Amino acid sequence: MRSDRRSLLAAGFLLSVLPIGRASGQTLPPVAPDELPPGLPQPTETIDLWPDGAPGLPDSPPVERTVERSKDRLVTDRAVLGITTPRMVVFRPARPNGAAVLLTPGGGYMHVVVDKEGYEMGRWLAARGVTAFVLFYRLPGDGWKAGPDVALSDAQRAMRLIRHRARDYAIEPERVAAMGFSAGGHLCADLATRFALKTYTPVDAADALSAKPFCAAPIYPVISMTPGVAHAGSRDLLIGADAGAALEEAHSPDRNVPADAPPFFLLHAEDDDAVPVENSVLLRDALKAQGISVETHLFEHGGHGFGLRKAIGKPVEAWPDLWLAWARTRSFL
Repeated sequence: MRSDRRSLLAAGFLLSVLPIGRASGQTLPPVAPDELPPGLPQPTETIDLWPDGAPGLPDSPPVERTVERSKDRLVTDRAVLGITTPRMVVFRPARPNGAAVLLTPGGGYMHVVVDKEGYEMGRWLAARGVTAFVLFYRLPGDGWKAGPDVALSDAQRAMRLIRHRARDYAIEPERVAAMGFSAGGHLCADLATRFALKTYTPVDAADALSAKPFCAAPIYPVISMTPGVAHAGSRDLLIGADAGAALEEAHSPDRNVPADAPPFFLLHAEDDDAVPVENSVLLRDALKAQGISVETHLFEHGGHGFGLRKAIGKPVEAWPDLWLAWARTRSFL
């Protein structure tokens, strides 16, 4: 089993030359067919979140672009900036088990890291029968009128769209979970604590559905906006370097846990030098105070941003299977 799992993980790091298909004919994010070796296929299905375009477009809209950060031609690590068309790409399993996960990759609210914390996890989930939706969310520093709530608007809309189209993907509308990493972990926790907040004007029938995840898994998440605990870069881009106490509180999920929050799975490495482990500890304490079920795993070593690829060979390598076992106890799988 261990060698098979490592083979699957290693295979997941190779990317194919196939582009992402969209109704508009665009290929986002782009790949370089002449530079990348063939590997596992890219997703070929994209769902735009907003039928008439994302609301609150800035006067000077950002320009979407993709930056390749990897120096290894066998391993792609793309970051997408300036997202103006928020969307989901879909990883369909060969045999759907009725469960789905909305994945929110990290990137410090500066960009969205789609390979390491999106596509690789999407493949891992789909191989286990779970339909995965990787979210390309708008970034708060780009001037959208929703300000600090702009990414939450996209996450809420995504959850509702998944449920609205559940029949198309052979999933049960209730069994839609959320999982996010780093700043995407903040978005995951924000969605799971402020799912009922009205952040946009409804646009169609999907918006009558709940945005509450069945369960939530923020992985090495940014949580607190309090200076000294917060990840400084995420805080500055989300609420501004000079934000006051009210904004800090409004955008710290540990300070907004409702009595009906879903169950949580928390994971962090204590040697994380980017996002202090106190972020997960604060959220755990807040969930416990509200009587919300929470499972917490703290690893001595692992650092930050390990995802799947950087966890291999370390005790933290076990984290996906820990989540899987926990999800079964919650009747998610």
